[in-house]
Amino acid sequence: MPPDDPILHAEKTYLSTSRAALARMREKTGSLEIASADRVNTEFLKAAIWRRMKELEDDPDVPLFFGRLDYLQPARETFHIGRRHVNDDAGEPLVVDWRAEISVPFYRASKTEPMGVGTRRRFGFTHGEMTAFEDEDLTSAAPEQHSNILDAEIERPRSGPMRDIVATIQPEQDVIVRAGVEDTICVQGAPGTGKTAVGLHRAAYLLYAYRDQLSRAGVLVVGPNASFLRYIGDVLPALGEIEAKQTTVEELVARVKIAGPGPAALDVLKGDARMAEVLHRAVWSQVQFPKEALVVPRGSHRWRVAAYQAEELVNELRTRGVRYGAGRSMLPQRLAHAVLLRMEAAGDSPDDRVQDSVARSRPVKQYAEALWPLVDPAKLLFQLFTGADLLAEHASGILTPHEQTMLLWEKAPRSAGAAKWSVADATLIDEIADLVDRTPSLGHVVLDEAQDLSAMQLRAVGRRCSTGSMTVLGDIAQGTTPWATPSWDEALGHLGKSGAHTEELTAGFRVPGQVIEYAARLLPQIAPHLTPPTAVRRARGELTITRVPESLAAAVDTVGQVLDRPGSIGLIVPDALVPAARKALQDKGLSFAVLGDEDDVDAHVDVVPAGLAKGLEFDHVVLVEPAGIVAGEADERTGLRRLYVCLTRAVTSLAVLHSEDLPRVLIG
Repeated sequence: MPPDDPILHAEKTYLSTSRAALARMREKTGSLEIASADRVNTEFLKAAIWRRMKELEDDPDVPLFFGRLDYLQPARETFHIGRRHVNDDAGEPLVVDWRAEISVPFYRASKTEPMGVGTRRRFGFTHGEMTAFEDEDLTSAAPEQHSNILDAEIERPRSGPMRDIVATIQPEQDVIVRAGVEDTICVQGAPGTGKTAVGLHRAAYLLYAYRDQLSRAGVLVVGPNASFLRYIGDVLPALGEIEAKQTTVEELVARVKIAGPGPAALDVLKGDARMAEVLHRAVWSQVQFPKEALVVPRGSHRWRVAAYQAEELVNELRTRGVRYGAGRSMLPQRLAHAVLLRMEAAGDSPDDRVQDSVARSRPVKQYAEALWPLVDPAKLLFQLFTGADLLAEHASGILTPHEQTMLLWEKAPRSAGAAKWSVADATLIDEIADLVDRTPSLGHVVLDEAQDLSAMQLRAVGRRCSTGSMTVLGDIAQGTTPWATPSWDEALGHLGKSGAHTEELTAGFRVPGQVIEYAARLLPQIAPHLTPPTAVRRARGELTITRVPESLAAAVDTVGQVLDRPGSIGLIVPDALVPAARKALQDKGLSFAVLGDEDDVDAHVDVVPAGLAKGLEFDHVVLVEPAGIVAGEADERTGLRRLYVCLTRAVTSLAVLHSEDLPRVLIG
């Protein structure tokens, strides 16, 4: 398209006008004066202005708008669709937020259902500069044409963290993104279908459409590891949303210091849903029944509550369905009320202040604490894992004798504080803590790679949104933990969201056709019930499978050959080969980062342990020894799932290098 095209020139001018208006909006916000005598209000207003200033930041390399809608009905109006709303000085919209209702046709309108739109325009950009546009006449009877700008944006090489897909959201994705805040949706998404991006964009949409509600209740994004969170960390801020928090399951349950994972078989047992009942029994077994009466001296009188009456009060609280801690807080008041009834029967006229005084008195407090003692979650789990008789009492009929023996520590630490807790242990401690005191609920939680969580981990996430909704993201075929969920129905049940709608995405926008078809050879072995993914990109990508004498040396040479090509490079190796890969790259003088290192930094080349590849993508992937990746897992099926993950990380090219025989399922 010639740079002097009059339409292109007009749109460039409009872009400059819009950027200038955004700058004035930000300047006006920054100049607001805060006049409040209340320090708390002052700090609140300062924080609100700071958030608004962040929302109005303009990155010149990121298009301020990416599309335009020319409406025919109800009135001939034109709207530019962008990442945020921009007004002129008179308050008229120059750019409409992509999340606004009027923007929906940009994603969903078609010739069969134009939604009142005559023309949809897409803009092409290079480093923030408008270079092209395409018009789609939705009133024409001509066949729908493929969008070159849309293809170019989907296939654009990516360097560094994940970017938003706001300009390329597809109709089936948009339906998920705009689902109401009351809806929990599970997205079963094949590699490259954009499920992670859909989840993040749904969070951005909900924060826009239900701002007041979710600003109070909170939005949380839960990812599988810190590397993944760094990878997706720029998406929501790029969409103007800075209030959503991000964390991992490990950080979510870290009420104790976590030493690391435990033995796989033991972690599988600790992640089993049956453990919830064991812990429930253990917590409520702490409640004791009185053996003697409560006697409360007050003035010249001694008021007495018989043991059987105190037992009735304890039973009444136990059967109310309250948390253990809530019952513990209520018991002194119940006992004090019983004392007041005796005072009234004796002719006194005590009021609520007297009841509160009795409830706080030493005899009542000591009596209540003896019946309903304080529970420390870590100490209780420590007692279970160090006391065979105690564990047998609470696990009877739930766990087998062998399973109980597995849970007992062979060499018990001196105390709970000295214990080396695993992630699975911390999840159990979190369960106990929730039995004691209810975990506060957020408004919405986005849970990614959910298929890899144990039942107990799913319960831990689910109780963080017990009164809110969720977006659950994952792929059963990519379940690579020993405790991976077998079905979404089961996972949703553990999350407390049984009956939630499950949407399956199979159209791959990022993984090239050659690559996804090669990886799909594994599906009959790892997830035969899933629909095989299909690539919708016209570019087939590049795939080479080469047997070589020394796979790691050949891989380093291949990395060197693609260094000059645009985009990121991922060298995916079996976890055991990471040290050798590091040395081989150093010997060649190539700069790189190792994913998972404490000093992990953005780099053109990443060495990716197979165990950390999930959820990431690279323009060029060099994959070493598929058989070694499979062998690195506890069983063949899990290993093949890990390999499926690794094979589907490529956006442009995939080079598979091996000296060992390939897994049989990949041959032919």
